[in-house]
Amino acid sequence: QVQLVESGGGLVQAGGSLRLSCAASEDILRMCNMAWYRQPLGKQRELVAAETTGGYTKYADDVKGRFTIARANANNASFLQMNFLSPEDTAVYYCRADDCSRRLRGRSYWGQGTQVTVFS
Repeated sequence: QVQLVESGGGLVQAGGSLRLSCAASEDILRMCNMAWYRQPLGKQRELVAAETTGGYTKYADDVKGRFTIARANANNASFLQMNFLSPEDTAVYYCRADDCSRRLRGRSYWGQGTQVTVFS
């Protein structure tokens, strides 16, 4: 079972920045997709950003131009750089990895989440 551990969340003033990290316990080269989701209090979990092994990225419309996802395959990690944060970005942020290895294709792994709170 792959373990994902997020870090880097916290309390930040509107307009500020945070960098979230997701550390994987195993080789992420077999993960065809690394993604970040968030879940505001009382709302559904939603996709924020995703990146494939080949470097293709996609973002939710409301974070385009502000957030950047990046994989560090050598370090088995994914990062989410968040700039120009607003109170609407307040949520628990989760890392997800989609396994594309021959044996475990179709399996997804989730981290425990890290809280991001943006105050005005």
